[in-house]
Amino acid sequence: MIAGSGDIPKQILDQAEKQGYVCIVAAIRGEHDASRLGHIDTLKWFDVDKVREVAEFFKEQGIREAVFAGKIDVRVLFRRKRFSKLAFDLLMRGKDWSPSTLIHTAIDYFLNQGITILDPTIFLSPYFCRAGVLTKTYPKKTEEEDISIGWDKAKIIADLDIGQTLIIKNKIVVAVEGAEGTNETISRAGDLIGDGFVVIKRTRTHQDPRIDLPGVGLETVKHLVKAGGKVLCFEADKMPFFQKDEALKLADMNNISILARL
Repeated sequence: MIAGSGDIPKQILDQAEKQGYVCIVAAIRGEHDASRLGHIDTLKWFDVDKVREVAEFFKEQGIREAVFAGKIDVRVLFRRKRFSKLAFDLLMRGKDWSPSTLIHTAIDYFLNQGITILDPTIFLSPYFCRAGVLTKTYPKKTEEEDISIGWDKAKIIADLDIGQTLIIKNKIVVAVEGAEGTNETISRAGDLIGDGFVVIKRTRTHQDPRIDLPGVGLETVKHLVKAGGKVLCFEADKMPFFQKDEALKLADMNNISILARL
């Protein structure tokens, strides 16, 4: 595994261990706290631009298949003053520097090195949800109207590779996810308009889960509570929901409704 930040690396490792896999992890320095990853047989840290070194590490370990898991903060592209020659060459090969383009380029590089990047959803089937309201708290009529208005708009921004989270209140889009990620977008919405807003999160029409698998979880709900959001609506069957029981309990304690929608 090449591990970035967020919940997905730990959840994949937990499922991989249950399925009898040996867990070899190349962790991206600055993106993760290794103590949160759970069981690991072998771990080595790498700077985000050390693509060749990651490939060599995997080959030394006899690895021929791997997964990308978790988020790499795209803001590092603006903060980092220098990149390794290979990383810079890979950056120049893509049509742009969007996260999906960069990871596609990396996947091609690893394939040329004899390492196939797998679809991580083979480890995540327990976390997908069917359509329906998951909390005891149901959305109000006005919130349902906001979901209807924002649902297709959220797909558009996802397909444009802008972000996968849209926040709406009183039929007005008030925040769209950029490079900061879902949780910071929720916090920004709270700062902008106060409480009572609806969060919608969607996948791209042609989502490649090897590149980016958006999810929601307990941390998402914690940010909703703090910022004053009242509804979380995400895509059923396509987006994992982590620490679901704890998240639903917290949501109901704070009169937040959570629903999965097709």
